Amino acid sequence: MPVLIVVPARYASTRYPGKPLVELRGADGIAKTLIRRSWDAAMQVKGVDRVVIATDDDRIAEAARGFGAEVVMTSVDCQNGTERCAEAVANIGGGYDIIVNLQGDAPLTPAWFVEDLVAGLRANPQADVATPVLRTEGRALNNFLSDRREGRVGGTTAVFGTNNNALYFSKEVIPYTGKTYEDVDETPVFHHVGVYAYRPDALSSYPTWDAGPLEQLEGLEQLRFLERDTPVLCVEVDGKGRQFWELNNPEDVPLIEAMLQEMGDA
Repeated sequence: MPVLIVVPARYASTRYPGKPLVELRGADGIAKTLIRRSWDAAMQVKGVDRVVIATDDDRIAEAARGFGAEVVMTSVDCQNGTERCAEAVANIGGGYDIIVNLQGDAPLTPAWFVEDLVAGLRANPQADVATPVLRTEGRALNNFLSDRREGRVGGTTAVFGTNNNALYFSKEVIPYTGKTYEDVDETPVFHHVGVYAYRPDALSSYPTWDAGPLEQLEGLEQLRFLERDTPVLCVEVDGKGRQFWELNNPEDVPLIEAMLQEMGDA
């Protein structure tokens, strides 16, 4: 079952223009761009046949080719990463049984998150789309709540049923819990990790559907599947003591750099 990883990246982010070219300093003191760190994360995943960066921006393409990445140019009309992945696969000509969307704003994504995701989709032949979820500790949950108090849209949370199919994804913190958690406490809130694995038919169908009201309100691309009654399998992954955060706002840069320092990541 050939596997392709696509790293979609656009320059014109609403919340953080130019985000893929923002530099993040690692524990060794060396700064690397977000797109470089995302590419490096993708290249660490085992069992993958090909990795490409999909972008509509020449600046991102030039930077990516500069560190040896394969680039697939896509249209400026792509509304989100899933549409960009679909176009990239069409431009490549297909030929992959599983396509992974490793979004270019998650440089802290461990390789085993993606490996477990692919394994989860393979183990569930009835599933066409899958995504990882990570049970938060108090530290991450408190960061979510801090973002919301400050009026920032931070990470995404997920709730799912006993069959592990998603019930909903939101930029609000769901489910509600009024309890106070210490940094190392386990919580009932799951952080949605911005990675997706698709079977080809589900991915190619996605751009033909109009964005529904929930996708438009939340700004979450995966809700288009739920609004079209296409189940999204949630695969729980183990952080193994590593910290995980996505680069959504300028305020996330020092947070991620501190995590790189703490974990000793170059």
